Amino acid sequence: MEVRSVADYMNSGETPELLFWVGCAGSFDQRAQKITKAFATILNKVGVKYAILGKEEACTGDPARRSGNEFLFQMMAYNNIQILNGYGIKKIVTTCPHCFNILKNEYPELGGTYEVIHHTTLLQQLINEGKIRLKEGGSFKGKRITFHDSCYLGRANDIYEAPRQVLEALDGELVEMKRCRSNGLCCGAGGAQMFKEDEPGNTRINLERTTEALATGAKIIASSCPFCNTMMTDGVKLNEKEEEVKVLDIAEMIQESMAD
Repeated sequence: MEVRSVADYMNSGETPELLFWVGCAGSFDQRAQKITKAFATILNKVGVKYAILGKEEACTGDPARRSGNEFLFQMMAYNNIQILNGYGIKKIVTTCPHCFNILKNEYPELGGTYEVIHHTTLLQQLINEGKIRLKEGGSFKGKRITFHDSCYLGRANDIYEAPRQVLEALDGELVEMKRCRSNGLCCGAGGAQMFKEDEPGNTRINLERTTEALATGAKIIASSCPFCNTMMTDGVKLNEKEEEVKVLDIAEMIQESMAD
């Protein structure tokens, strides 16, 4: 794919409107790379002037801080802030709620203040402005869809409407799980749990959450976070439902449904 870096823009004397912060999952996880590509494809199609940091992007330090390594977090954050401020970055979009939350709420105290937007909010804006046009009777028309609220998008940042409005634009049948919105249940990956072994208990959280999603009868579990996507996909596999139930990021669903 043809995606320009911030350095490339600066060398040609231009400034991108938007920095797309790809994040660790979106860069290295094979499944999450598909989400990155889908979102970049949408931005290319609608003509948003965006750039990535490329090799200059490092982890935000979210897993380090959540697992208690404050020293490592601050080192990583200061490094990122120096690069972002050096380029004069004002606005950042990210497909990962963990990156979104830490860049928006925790970087300012270290000197990194930016307008940070999650990709579901940007997609909603682009649909409302008529820049994203969807096919009539796209592949999700009439399909039962349930949306899993990411903790860092929902409870931590109070973003519940944007992802649902984007899904409603797809003409599917949106069904809610029993625990949703501010009462949503974590997928089991947040707080750096993604990177450690399970603690003793009776049920894995992702299995409990997936069971709730399957109980809605939905054919598609929509997510807005690469970690949630992994956990829900694993849950669907353990329930042996991967033939009939798909776990998709909202960006993938929009990209598939865009009019040419």
